[in-house]
Amino acid sequence: MAEIIQNRVQRIEEERVKGPWQEAWTNFKKSKSALFGSAIVLFFVLLAIFGPLFAPQGINEQNLSMRLQPPSADFWFGTDDLGRDIFSRILHGARISLTVGLSAVLISAVAGSFLGIIAGYYGRWVDTIISRIFDIMLAFPSILLAIAIVSILGPSLQNALIAIAVINIPNFGRLIRSRVLSIKEEEYIHAAKAIGMKNSRILWKHILPNSMTPVIVQGTLAIATAIIEAAALGFLGLGAEAPQPEWGKMLADARMFLMNAPWAMIFPGLAIMLTVIGFNLMGDGLRDALDPKMKS
Repeated sequence: MAEIIQNRVQRIEEERVKGPWQEAWTNFKKSKSALFGSAIVLFFVLLAIFGPLFAPQGINEQNLSMRLQPPSADFWFGTDDLGRDIFSRILHGARISLTVGLSAVLISAVAGSFLGIIAGYYGRWVDTIISRIFDIMLAFPSILLAIAIVSILGPSLQNALIAIAVINIPNFGRLIRSRVLSIKEEEYIHAAKAIGMKNSRILWKHILPNSMTPVIVQGTLAIATAIIEAAALGFLGLGAEAPQPEWGKMLADARMFLMNAPWAMIFPGLAIMLTVIGFNLMGDGLRDALDPKMKS
């Protein structure tokens, strides 16, 4: 009995020594689905970085005599209607899709967090104006708002990135605003104000660090959504333009040959599906690890 008590006391002491991030990592490793999702994400990240170096064909290398060839030893994923190697184009497309997803989420997270912190901390008319702007943006379906923005700016991959970033700003803004509303009522915030600490220092030293946990989780899940939105805009002809090997654009180019050459749509679709699944599984694992309410 004494040994059991001693082991339990030692376990409690070890848990106290662990920092919050170390404890979150320990909880994250317990989730097999989260580790599986992380492995998928890591695979596609490595694919985006090093994949183009090992592409067997050029992304715009056309050979009309080999058009719509099925998967074979020479063309692992087959060829498209212009005789281009689909495998090589998917390798290059990984870099485009991940860059758009990561960049758009980074921009929206920074802008949304800034607006959310300002609205939640200062309140009153500042909160009213920013919150109403968020409400107006959220009143429109996100993909329709993205289409409208790209239509105004003009179809291009860069404008699609801007549109995706803009439509995700309210999600981060409302999330961090609700977090700030609870944090600013904590005793240590009142104590900081009582000793004369400036608002800018309070926001930077106390509010921001303690508000990052939900932003990290939302950011991971938002990357998956951003990749889908980029593919949707590319499919509609409002994103990447030919001959860029963006996955959504590849789907759009292959839709006319679905019955004769289904592989031209299957492999880009699988790439989008696996990437989105990976980020969603990893995001769910981060949520369970970082959110105390989700712990057993």
